[in-house]
Amino acid sequence: MLNERLIFVTNDDGYQSKGFRAMVNLAREFGRVVAIAPERVQSGMSQAITITQPLFLRSVERGDDYEIYAFSGTPVDCSKVAFDHVFLGRKVDLVLSGINHGSNAAVNVMYSGTMGAAIEGSFYNIPAIGLSLDDHDADADFEGAVMYGRKIVTAVLDAADRLPRPLCLNVNVPRCKAEEIQGIRLSRQTRGFWREEFYERTDPHGRGYFWLTGAFQNAEPDAEDTDEWALAHRYVSVVPVQTDMTDYKQLKALDGVL
Repeated sequence: MLNERLIFVTNDDGYQSKGFRAMVNLAREFGRVVAIAPERVQSGMSQAITITQPLFLRSVERGDDYEIYAFSGTPVDCSKVAFDHVFLGRKVDLVLSGINHGSNAAVNVMYSGTMGAAIEGSFYNIPAIGLSLDDHDADADFEGAVMYGRKIVTAVLDAADRLPRPLCLNVNVPRCKAEEIQGIRLSRQTRGFWREEFYERTDPHGRGYFWLTGAFQNAEPDAEDTDEWALAHRYVSVVPVQTDMTDYKQLKALDGVL
């Protein structure tokens, strides 16, 4: 039954972000929600965990069908404390991470705390979805992300018993009006890298400091099966991700070399 489902929600933008609240409300349509998110913004934390200082968990809000907690750790810490402490002895049906303010397509999946938390959740043999909107605005319009997030969550829950595990989906929604979205495309991760620039400045005390910026370099801009192409053409991209980082081509190439 719907009310028997237990949904875990987290993110990397912090428990006060608009996208997180949108994800909690979306998750409540599918079952009881326990949400644990960082106390502050933790974007770009990837799979980082906290091992050198204590962690603090506090209740923020609760209702008949949801509980929200703030945690002093990283997004992956949030997933770990959820499954190794809060949920001990309880069955969880789905992990939802987001809704992230900003795309996690292409190589961004490697840096994303939102995806780090989703991937960590999938390690517990539970379907996990990281949902991101290609809009960094704190007051972004999440209507399209919620609409298509609902479709994808429904499909994953309906097929959960047939899909192999671990299962983690990197879902990215284009920045446009909901009615302008063209649909959903199963995609692969775009090949490409960020090329950073460091702007050096001097503070009032004469100390040098840096601001990091940069741009993504798409190595295959004409490929039509990638997540970046999908977003550019107003499709929701869905990329199934895995954590096996073995380069199998190099295994063959290195055979006999080493």
